[in-house]
Amino acid sequence: MGDIPVQGTHEESLSDMSYAWRWARAHKKVLLSVAVSALAAVGLFSALMYGTQFKRVSIVADGNTIEVVTTTETVADVLEEQGVVLGEHDESSLPLTSRLKHGAAVEIDRAFPVSVTADGKSVEVYTTGANVRDVLNEAGVTLGELDRIEPALDERLTASADVKIVRVQRVVEETEHTLPFETVKQEDKSLLKGKEKVVQQGQEGVLVKQIEKVFEDGVLVSEQVLARTVEQESLAKIVAIGTKVEPKPVTNAVAVLSAETQEVTLDGMTFGVKGVLKNVTLTAYSAGLASTGKQKGDKGYGITASGTTVSEGRTIAVDTNVIPMGWWVYIDGVGFRRAEDKGSAIKGKKIDVYFDSEAHAHKFGTKKGYTVYVIGPKKPVAN
Repeated sequence: MGDIPVQGTHEESLSDMSYAWRWARAHKKVLLSVAVSALAAVGLFSALMYGTQFKRVSIVADGNTIEVVTTTETVADVLEEQGVVLGEHDESSLPLTSRLKHGAAVEIDRAFPVSVTADGKSVEVYTTGANVRDVLNEAGVTLGELDRIEPALDERLTASADVKIVRVQRVVEETEHTLPFETVKQEDKSLLKGKEKVVQQGQEGVLVKQIEKVFEDGVLVSEQVLARTVEQESLAKIVAIGTKVEPKPVTNAVAVLSAETQEVTLDGMTFGVKGVLKNVTLTAYSAGLASTGKQKGDKGYGITASGTTVSEGRTIAVDTNVIPMGWWVYIDGVGFRRAEDKGSAIKGKKIDVYFDSEAHAHKFGTKKGYTVYVIGPKKPVAN
């Protein structure tokens, strides 16, 4: 018969077990560290697997909130998975490319159109903004200090709302205006009644107005005067109104003697006259041979018909049928003279004026159209 193998004894088995136990006790810390590491790895792996495959996410869109469990990785993926479509101008609370996390909340703001009218133009703006101020910011529209807007900046908007901006501009201008002059009438007793004479020409003044004008979208809607300044005062026009009663014309000395005295003002003097002679002709003479046929030394040389000695500036020869001898007259443009002489050639409204110089008398010649005021036997005295 063949050999039968010898079985291991009981003592040998006990020896092997004893060795293993002793080895385990000797390497206790190493075994414990390996076990902890293994458990940690298993836990981490399980967490990663759970986070990758299962995420609980909430989506808020179009007034609805949905809770989903998803394994998608990005915000865009979960929205596509749930059939949530974003328009061109819609906004997400989380970036579409961001990775999803467990417990994430994604909110979708739907953009809506708003009409913005400003500066004569209307544009359509898509916005998710809550009020007018946000819409203007998104549209890049700025408001001036005085501009008006409808609706108000803080008012909430809805789809298809109209936002209107009225541009308001306030401008202050200075304008010049003429100040009319007044006409002042003053009585003048040196001027004949019914006559007028401009003593002082009128001049318009200058008024400057400061005017505030308000424009809305370029159209003038209001204006008001802020200030008035007189740059130049107007100058009144002064007109002299004659009050002097013209003496009645006389033709002979008898009429002069019986005439009433009337007051006139000539050369700044006021005096009474008996009458006036119009269109008087003036000539001139001297005491010499050419005028009187006498020379110095001759009897009666230089003696007038009234017996006075001739005097330049005083003596005149007259027709005594018109002007009484010895009476004073006022010759317009010549002055006061006294009727002291007469001559054969002096007839009617003609007066011969005496000059010491024969040459001057000759040069004087004949002058016509003079007015002569017949006064009386006394020469007027200055006031």
